[in-house]
Amino acid sequence: MSSSPDIAGILDNTKELDRLRKEQEEVLVEINKMHKKLQATPEIVEKPGDISLSKLKNLYIQAKELSESEVTVSNILLTQLDSLLPSGPTGQQRRKLVAEGNEQKRKRMKVDTDVTRVSPSMRNQIEAYASLKGEQVAARVTAEDAEKDEWFVVKVIHFDRETKEVEVLDEEPGDDEEGGGQRTYKLSMSCILPFPKRNDPSSTQEFIPGKHVLAVYPGTTALYKATVISTPRKRKSDEI
Repeated sequence: MSSSPDIAGILDNTKELDRLRKEQEEVLVEINKMHKKLQATPEIVEKPGDISLSKLKNLYIQAKELSESEVTVSNILLTQLDSLLPSGPTGQQRRKLVAEGNEQKRKRMKVDTDVTRVSPSMRNQIEAYASLKGEQVAARVTAEDAEKDEWFVVKVIHFDRETKEVEVLDEEPGDDEEGGGQRTYKLSMSCILPFPKRNDPSSTQEFIPGKHVLAVYPGTTALYKATVISTPRKRKSDEI
């Protein structure tokens, strides 16, 4: 069935949406706790060494990032659902086009309909993913016999604008991989995380203590979930 990959992508994104909302709920609980603490003892922020306001700021930053991720995944889901809904010219329009024998015009109408259906923000996101070809990104891959998702550093080799799938290459598969050679995967956009670009200030991220990140195991392309404990005191240092 041609729609099965779209259904699988929708299910993946609904799971991701549920995960994001659960994380948001946890963060909101912590924010409410901080609010009650500050309301009960507002003088605590004046004590030397108190980090209540800093902690509250970090929680708000985390909540903002989760909210933005939820919007992104929701937009992807809307596009995926739209692609499964019936679309195209009405019966009267089709009869008129057939009578005119203008097949090219019918194709243009379908393309225009598809373009109109995609929101400007989604169109920008699609362009961003299309520009990732040849670059390394973080990818969430679920093996058939795996109990949980795994993250790897992979190389983007193609982006399909119609299916919204990213084809990536695992250049350094593990020793236990079948065949031991390079493997390719086709993943939904929500499974891909571009890396920040050093020469692009707009993509620079602030790694504040408490921030959840993906870190690379030394000497491998495997990623693991981690939490930032401290940032370098020296500006020239890249170590976190």
